[in-house]
Amino acid sequence: MERSFKKEVTTLRLGDGDMFHGEGILGVTKALLQSGVSYVGGYQGAPISHLMDVLSDAEPLLDELGIHFEVCANEASAAAMLAASVNYPIRGAVTWKSVVGTNVASDGLSNLASAGVKGGALIVVGEDYGEGSSIIQERTHAFAMKSTMCLLDPRPDLPTITRMVEEAFKLSEASNMPSVLELRIRACHVYGHFDAKDNVHPLYSRNNQIPAAEFDFSRVCLPPATYTQEKHKIEHRLPAAIKYIADNNLNERFDGNVPEIGIIVQGGIYNTLMRALRQFGLADSYGKCRISTLVMNVTYPMVPDEIADFCVGKDAVLVVEEGQPEFIEQAINAILRKKDVNAKIIGKDVFPMAGEYTSEVMLKGLHGFLSKHAPAGLNVDTVLTEIDQLFSDRDGAREILGDGLPLRTPSFCTGCPERPIFSALKILEKELGPAHISADIGCHTFAALPPFNVGNTVMGYGLGLASSAGLAPSFHKRVISIMGDGGFWHNGMTSGVAAAQANGNDAVLLVVKNGYTSATGWQLLPSSLRDRNGNKRDMSIEKVLRGFGVRWLKTVRTYSIDRMVKTLRKAMTTAEGGLKVIIADGECQLARQRRIRPQVAKRLKDGKRDVRTRFGVDEDVCTGDHSCIRLSGCPSLTIKPSSDPLRTDPVAHVNNDCVGCGVCGEVSHAAVLCPSFFEARIVRNPNFLDRLLWNIRSGVIALLSPKSPTVAS
Repeated sequence: MERSFKKEVTTLRLGDGDMFHGEGILGVTKALLQSGVSYVGGYQGAPISHLMDVLSDAEPLLDELGIHFEVCANEASAAAMLAASVNYPIRGAVTWKSVVGTNVASDGLSNLASAGVKGGALIVVGEDYGEGSSIIQERTHAFAMKSTMCLLDPRPDLPTITRMVEEAFKLSEASNMPSVLELRIRACHVYGHFDAKDNVHPLYSRNNQIPAAEFDFSRVCLPPATYTQEKHKIEHRLPAAIKYIADNNLNERFDGNVPEIGIIVQGGIYNTLMRALRQFGLADSYGKCRISTLVMNVTYPMVPDEIADFCVGKDAVLVVEEGQPEFIEQAINAILRKKDVNAKIIGKDVFPMAGEYTSEVMLKGLHGFLSKHAPAGLNVDTVLTEIDQLFSDRDGAREILGDGLPLRTPSFCTGCPERPIFSALKILEKELGPAHISADIGCHTFAALPPFNVGNTVMGYGLGLASSAGLAPSFHKRVISIMGDGGFWHNGMTSGVAAAQANGNDAVLLVVKNGYTSATGWQLLPSSLRDRNGNKRDMSIEKVLRGFGVRWLKTVRTYSIDRMVKTLRKAMTTAEGGLKVIIADGECQLARQRRIRPQVAKRLKDGKRDVRTRFGVDEDVCTGDHSCIRLSGCPSLTIKPSSDPLRTDPVAHVNNDCVGCGVCGEVSHAAVLCPSFFEARIVRNPNFLDRLLWNIRSGVIALLSPKSPTVAS
């Protein structure tokens, strides 16, 4: 996993009268336990990967409470878990990264939302939106509206987040609608404290099992029940949800002393708004604001009377809504027109339609709003002028600096076993010409960036092979598809391999097998050697592929670039048809380093022999054309000035970040570059044989070294 929470999970045992201190995700976990959940599950992905990690570390406590914890194969299987709450009054929660995870789960969620739930059902999604996101830029809001699910976007402080988790279950049960709680990355990792409550033993669990099965055709998603379910959404569920939100004040109203204007804001970006208002002198560091603010901790469904009551008597109201389309702004305008409230709604005319609302964006939006709608007594003219000057100075600095600093694109980690795969593809490209690469979600997507520029399309997690199906028959050479072992188990096994085999596709598949879902923090896979409890597994990708009838199957160590090039060449040129699969086998280097570091430290402490491999460049041999760097791209392979005064070009150099993977030398060998790389072994706690060999080698080197000429005095 990305990090261990074994120490922090002890705080999950706190009860009434205790103060809980910790990170946002820990607070969410504590709130789940306080809510009496019977089961939890999910699929990892930023920014909620930690929630799965915390639950895994907290399994002893979950066992005591009878709570079942499931690491799901994908988001669809996680959504299907919530079916337990359709027929029975038991609470359950699942989690995944949105919106991509929500897209995968959409079939299960649509059926869940149509049938409705008896027990509270909660989906905690990581709303990975904005410039720091690694996914397509969409919003969960649209899905909540489409399927009629309650959507909570809590104000990012721990008391509010934990309260909204608990209220989400009650809201779900009051309305028979599933609840979705979205958390941005800052909310996941914010630190704070709240008054803890006792953990609640669930009504039904492994410790108190459901006594009898229940059958109710009205909860089966088949006609004519589906027609009734849709009618039930409108006539019962939405009104019940709106009533619960209003009766329990889930949205927060903070009144100020400026009656002419107001602000309606999504809960998740409240802190950014307050920071910007402080710059205008309209709020303090503790959130006390002069402008009345309605914080929407529940963004769907909206409460019409609450919106209208807030806007009555105001000349203008600013709606701060991140992302597009402007669902909330449109809904507010419709509510006010129906209720004949004449406040002017300002939103996307001062804020950008798309993109994350960073501090600068928020400052600009408020500037646009206040410059036109600030009442005479607010006295913000001086601040508006100062901020105008600030933006002017920044624009002036940009003109002086020109284009600014070059972009620093993300890349593979030092020693990454996936890097040599793409070095091999680049070498093969010189021989066979460019090929179309159907890429996939995962660390290997970095290959689309320099220096490799490999990967023409990315269609979704585990869809690398499936995305080549339409192109391959019409392309002049075989298409190479890529998927990771995480993508294989998530989706690629069925949508890719099974489909390709069933259709007799002539394709090349490269499975990157590094042993973990590395991009989300090294969570374990079905094919990992051991499960989370340390028990050995007997599941392998090779067995599955053989079971599907794949005959052309090769496993290659990723760091063996020369062999990888030969295997790829054979796959691309063989006369044999059908699916050809190459499994590129190499453990994630960061996970490996984390795994072996304690082992190495123990060996050294015990005085046992340890050998560490390092690589370097002989600058006397280095030609200085730097082809090795262009074909490797390793962060530890860089350049330095030559020590030879007659050479002006810099030479290649391996810095101290080297982990000894050997890719730099393998690339030079496979691409027939200069033989300037050398391998050095650092022996710690050497034994008698090591010392003897060292003395012999030192003596031979001294004997063969040229003697310095004697200079006459």
